[in-house]
Amino acid sequence: MLENIRKDVERLVAAYEAEKKLRTSLEDELRHCKDEIEAYRKQIAELDRQTDNLKLRNAFLDASGDSDVARKRIESLIKDIDKCISLMEK
Repeated sequence: MLENIRKDVERLVAAYEAEKKLRTSLEDELRHCKDEIEAYRKQIAELDRQTDNLKLRNAFLDASGDSDVARKRIESLIKDIDKCISLMEK
């Protein structure tokens, strides 16, 4: 009888160790997936920003046909926006 209890305890300890190892592995995988998701979110945000910039650039290029003129117009608009923001802060 004592031997049976000892075997049961050994099986429980082995099952516990296996589950503990599995839990640790799953936690590591979850952490890795969360890091990967965050990296993809940053990449998506950067690609969205680039897409918006290209759309804006193409809108100006369609109007003028010259990239230097478009760049100057964009810089001028940015300066105007900066001036407006500084006036709003006062």
